[in-house]
Amino acid sequence: MASRFSKQADLYAKYRPDYPEDMYDIIFNHIASNKSAWDCATGSGQVAKYLSNHFDEVLATDISKEQLSHAPKKDNIQYQIARAEDSELAENKFDLITVAQAIHWFNVDQFYQEVRRVAKHDALLAVIGYGMVRVNAAANPIIDELYEEAFGTYYDKNRTYLDEEYKTIPFPFDEIATPHIINTYQWTLNQLEGYFNSWSAIQKIKTEQDYNPINKTIKKLEAKITNPQNFEVQFPIFLRLGQINE
Repeated sequence: MASRFSKQADLYAKYRPDYPEDMYDIIFNHIASNKSAWDCATGSGQVAKYLSNHFDEVLATDISKEQLSHAPKKDNIQYQIARAEDSELAENKFDLITVAQAIHWFNVDQFYQEVRRVAKHDALLAVIGYGMVRVNAAANPIIDELYEEAFGTYYDKNRTYLDEEYKTIPFPFDEIATPHIINTYQWTLNQLEGYFNSWSAIQKIKTEQDYNPINKTIKKLEAKITNPQNFEVQFPIFLRLGQINE
């Protein structure tokens, strides 16, 4: 699994979207304490960096050493190579546990056992994800076509949970309702291309077929985006919050 994301670690760090402040505000409104947080499957540390501004200490783990090498260094963030389902972290330690755009790769039952083990009573679990990038009515079908080509060829059944916005993933905690969130950026076409290249399925196609379907996609998008040097993109954010009372 670690090798799945190691190849595009630099692209992840450069082009994957961050999460909006509104989302973090919702999470922080439901935490009992801001002493210790675990960011599981931290990748290049986007969530861990934000959490470090609000928690005394943040422990951020990932199975990819290459991903962690791109994570920001801060005094109160400790990075560690660890599996989500068997982290070897201390028991009853964390006030908040976050996992962003990654839980669909886990054995969720084993992960939830680990969550219960390391969480304090009344800690909060935040499962975070984002959907397909949206540009405009003319460009969106072209983007969807690329997605279908890439992940239709190299589809992993784990992605079903992500495609369903985590609505169908098992979630055996006291759930807290959350509002619909949209994350908006001003991007260039080069940034959008970089984001596409961060997809694991694209990397597989390039490696195994010596072909990059993004090239034809970008040409099509050039005709559908009025200003390729400055246009709005949106990512739908989905957030599931659960109070851990076990």
